[in-house]
Amino acid sequence: MAKPAQGAKYRGSVCDFPDFNPSQDAETLYNAMKGFGSDKEAILELIISRSNRQRQEICQNYKSLYGKDLIADLKYELTGKFERLIVGLMRPPAYADAKEIKDAISGIGTDEKCLIEILASRTNEQIHQLVAAYKDAYERDLEADITGDTSGHFRKMLVVLLQGTREEDDVVSEDLVQQDVQDLYEAGELKWGTDEAQFIYILGNRSKQHLRLVFDEYLKTTGKPIEASIRGELSGDFEKLMLAVVKCVRSTAEYFAERLFKAMKGLGTRDNTLIRIMVSRSELDMLDIREIFRTKYEKSLYSMIKNDTSGEYKKALLKLCGGDDDAAGQFFPEAAQVAYQMWELSAVARVELKGTVRPAGDFNPDADAKALRKAMKGLGTDEDTIIDIIAHRSNAQRQQIRQTFKSHFGRDLMADLKSELSGDLARLILGLMMPPAHYDAKQLKKAMEGAGTDEKALIEILATRTNAEIQAIKEAYKEDYHKSLEDALSSDTSGHFKRILISLATGNREEGGEDRERAREDAQVAAEILVSEMADTSSGDKSSLETRFMMILCTRSYPHLRRVFQEFVKMTNYDVEHTIKKEMSGDVRDVFVAIVQSVKNKPLFFADKLYKSMKGAGTDEKTLTRIMVSRSEIDLLNIRREFIEKYDKSLHQAIEGERSGGRGECQMLQHRRSFYSQSALLAICGGED
Repeated sequence: MAKPAQGAKYRGSVCDFPDFNPSQDAETLYNAMKGFGSDKEAILELIISRSNRQRQEICQNYKSLYGKDLIADLKYELTGKFERLIVGLMRPPAYADAKEIKDAISGIGTDEKCLIEILASRTNEQIHQLVAAYKDAYERDLEADITGDTSGHFRKMLVVLLQGTREEDDVVSEDLVQQDVQDLYEAGELKWGTDEAQFIYILGNRSKQHLRLVFDEYLKTTGKPIEASIRGELSGDFEKLMLAVVKCVRSTAEYFAERLFKAMKGLGTRDNTLIRIMVSRSELDMLDIREIFRTKYEKSLYSMIKNDTSGEYKKALLKLCGGDDDAAGQFFPEAAQVAYQMWELSAVARVELKGTVRPAGDFNPDADAKALRKAMKGLGTDEDTIIDIIAHRSNAQRQQIRQTFKSHFGRDLMADLKSELSGDLARLILGLMMPPAHYDAKQLKKAMEGAGTDEKALIEILATRTNAEIQAIKEAYKEDYHKSLEDALSSDTSGHFKRILISLATGNREEGGEDRERAREDAQVAAEILVSEMADTSSGDKSSLETRFMMILCTRSYPHLRRVFQEFVKMTNYDVEHTIKKEMSGDVRDVFVAIVQSVKNKPLFFADKLYKSMKGAGTDEKTLTRIMVSRSEIDLLNIRREFIEKYDKSLHQAIEGERSGGRGECQMLQHRRSFYSQSALLAICGGED
């Protein structure tokens, strides 16, 4: 077991048991397994309360006292997931890793995710111990076995990691950082094809401290994070391995927090992954993992395990977790610091936004107009041609086609399409044909007409559009419906929700950078509204504070709000989004959360909306269509990347409606849409990730 550096704080959840008596513990376990049945409660209480070092002493004493192998007896007495967990805890860490890898490459097929997780996350010392343990346990060479079971660049990178020769010097050469940035850029973005060897050499050998600086400089130099380049240049298991290496370089604890979340989200649980991580990190960094888990997913690891597992298996996992971070109702100070650092990173990130629909090369509006007329003329409709043309032209090009169509045939293309198409396909194609501002104006009008109001649509549009987009929408709304957008919102909504929407609809958000002093003042206002113990009556009445809070969220620039949210964490130990969800309710809560999420990461906000529109039985076609149409030329490629990163399923797959296979993956039921509607959505999606 790797020891923490001298002076470093211990971050495991399992510690040495005080007044440890290995002989007494061996006797307790023997009695718990003697006779008919076994006392599972006693077994889990004892084993999880001891450190791995102490468990090894218990094993030795058990054999000395009873002439029996403790692990063999535990395997005989216990079953299923509980048995796998307890036996995993009884093995020395290196032997536990060796067993996981042996299982991953034995039999038909390979568990590549297991190989990636272990080899991308272990230190040099842990790798060396793993190789020796594998040799000792199976009398085989680990490198030879992995080489025989994998292939290509994926195999090459695994072999590099197996050497355990990553540099460990914290002294970093600025010149070498710049050279590595240039080499990675030239090996990927600037090259026809990809020089995978450069990625393997740099990511497989440089120290973590060096690589963190390389990643920072790469973002500044290229305008995109290294992860985006890896996704664009690499593929398959090799891509997943390299992304795992990058995540572990940035934060091993965050990597495992993400792995744990994905192991339990949705239907079913990936129990092997859950067990492996809880066992392997229990004496290393479980407290860090817990804190980051709470920060990222707004729920404690403890509560997610509690809701996702059962029986002795659940009890054992919860003991390994070591505590419920939601019990106190706020972050640990360390978790608040993690959140603060996450905001710091988001403030400097300059991610290039890209749509999936771009202007067509060799554009010929005359030929397109004729092809569309032919596709709609006579009996039947050629939907394939309509989709192929409209989904692969930019909106500006579609407007040219529309004008050319009227010039040639004296007919309104929109009217013809409306007559020929129906249902979801008609909604999608007609949406693509409208200028963006007029499309948004129509969606807002539909959200407010008839009985009831679609508050979610109002929030989605008004909370995410730029000043320029809002101004264009207002002009389009006035032109199309002969009424101001503000008047329409005022007539259809009420109270604080109305005030917030009208404020957003003015399109007067500041566009400058951050003001640190004002950010602290704004964070104080937010704290007094959202955190009861920080309320300061001397600041004025509550209604005045509420007005100021609304003004801050609706009018401050995005860079400034990021700083406000960061200062809020520093001031309160709370995350502003989590606190709004907890302290507010109804439409006011929903619109404020949408603003915060948009400021944090707008593509992720839309990825979440798309996922929710497709999960479960049936599909929210209106939301799906609205987002696919409105973001197709702005940031749909970024949304795709966030979608696959968070949900382990590509947007393309989700639209196809494939039933997820495998353990614990969220199943998306077959979407009830026509073949052609699906084809059009896939065309806009722009590719499979």
